[in-house]
Amino acid sequence: MSLHPVILAGGSGTRFWPLSRRSRPKQFLPLASDRPLLVDTFARLPPLARAQDSYVVCGESHAPEVRRLVPSLPLAHLLIEPAARNTAPAIGLAAVHVAHDDPQGVLVVLPSDHHIGDAAGFRAALETAASLAQDGLVVTLGVRPTRPDTGYGYIHLGERIDPGGPVAHHVRRFVEKPDSERAKAYLASGEYLWNAGIFVMRADVILREIARHLPGLDAALTRIARALATPEYVATLATEYPGAEAISIDFGVMEKAGGIACVPGDFGWSDVGSFAALPEVRPADAQGNVVQGEAVLVDCGGCVVLSSGRTVAAVGLRDLVIVDAGDALLVVPKDRAQDVRAAVDALGRRGATKVL
Repeated sequence: MSLHPVILAGGSGTRFWPLSRRSRPKQFLPLASDRPLLVDTFARLPPLARAQDSYVVCGESHAPEVRRLVPSLPLAHLLIEPAARNTAPAIGLAAVHVAHDDPQGVLVVLPSDHHIGDAAGFRAALETAASLAQDGLVVTLGVRPTRPDTGYGYIHLGERIDPGGPVAHHVRRFVEKPDSERAKAYLASGEYLWNAGIFVMRADVILREIARHLPGLDAALTRIARALATPEYVATLATEYPGAEAISIDFGVMEKAGGIACVPGDFGWSDVGSFAALPEVRPADAQGNVVQGEAVLVDCGGCVVLSSGRTVAAVGLRDLVIVDAGDALLVVPKDRAQDVRAAVDALGRRGATKVL
């Protein structure tokens, strides 16, 4: 079986400002360990998959940093998007490249900015998914929910595919982010998993599904595929790709396609969606504080304090996020950490480009 990890590294990560910037988005930050999230993503793949069989899809401005952080990635496997068009075009572009050399090669589509606590368990789930994908199924990994979270999409599980084989289910439907009451009902039923955005499928299968459900994107990918390995490739990509419909693989394909399977997983997954999620992936002190850098906390509890050089002192605080990036300071309640992008938007309107 030939596995080709496809790592999507096009995100902007505005919820991690002021650590993240336009030139240094979330996937390049050492949020869950002392290594950038992108590097952690690569490090957990062997021995299941090799770096030389992997691909990264990113924008032109981020390509030099990808090359620096992952020098083992073949240069031809760094796929640079002329414009950001969401996950369906990005995955389609990678599938075109894989299919050129290995039409039935299995893509393992991974976000570049998630955390996995149990790498061995994660690889085992991917191996199960890959065996199903070889048979022509499109497979997603679902994460067992631990709380009625309204920030995630959900997967509604159907019947077991093979009661005597590895645990895998048919997918009844994908469900968008629910309200609180529905999320509680999903958790209580035991029939729903979090959608982690991890997909495993053969290159020819996903291209067929794109052709069926996104004909405009398929037409662009077909013209790009014809130009592969020719001098016209770069110009064709620059012409065709920016005009492709900007749509996620979930909306564009997964919610419409048949033959979708799900492999449940319990491997310490977190999407590290905001500073408030850091206690899920980093050790906390006895009072529940996560501290990085020079900081002194007195009578504080449940705080996240990150310093990039200067000493931060905090007294008597509860459930706050304090991030000192040297040239910018963020202070926000943990329960408002998802709203950091509002500060980024406000700074943009003020023309404060130096800190963005």
